[in-house]
Amino acid sequence: MDDIAGKVALVTGASRGIGRAIALALARAGADLAINYRSREAEAAAVATQIRGLGRRCIPVRADVSKSAEVARLVETVQAQLGAIEILVNNAGIARPQPLEEITESDWDELLAVNLTSCFLLTQAVLPGMRARRWGRIINLSSVAAQVGGVVGPHYAASKAGLLGLTHSYAALLAKEGITANAIAPALILTEMVTSNLKARPDLIPVGRFGDPEEVAEVALALARNGYITGQTINLNGGWVMS
Repeated sequence: MDDIAGKVALVTGASRGIGRAIALALARAGADLAINYRSREAEAAAVATQIRGLGRRCIPVRADVSKSAEVARLVETVQAQLGAIEILVNNAGIARPQPLEEITESDWDELLAVNLTSCFLLTQAVLPGMRARRWGRIINLSSVAAQVGGVVGPHYAASKAGLLGLTHSYAALLAKEGITANAIAPALILTEMVTSNLKARPDLIPVGRFGDPEEVAEVALALARNGYITGQTINLNGGWVMS
């Protein structure tokens, strides 16, 4: 296992839920953190305070990661204040549960931009630094929806399935450069996104409960520390999909 103490990590969508849990887990393991958020400034500031309380450097940075100009500003800010980004966790995402017939082209475009294009933009932006150091970890938060359709809709499922292809491609292209790329595919984790969706019920999960964000964070931390796992999708779904 690699020691990630002193490594610089960027976690998108880190003001709450899974992103928050991953950021805290990385900080407890010794990483310095950039906390990205889009609108929840107070919550992001609270996470940053927690991380600083662990003795780690941390900055919250507001940015809409679906827009290339804001991604460039985000990465430049992190590099200027913390250093080159060595661990990238692409967690930012939105879900819009809708009946099939009500999904518009605009809905489709927005979910693809936030959930998938953002990961491409961020990865491309941090890769030069990772390649220069010949060390990097790319961790993409997909979903069980990529495999079974899920409980949100085809626009969400397509965006999360696209993440798997993106992950596989980066993993194959970067394997000899000390950079790994993996995906985590959770199902029904106890977050605001899940609890606000009436179709998301614990009885859909074979173990009979929602997952905890900290359970996802444990997997993300393991991937950050492991240089031999790459190109994999870690299914964290209480037995909904077995592989």
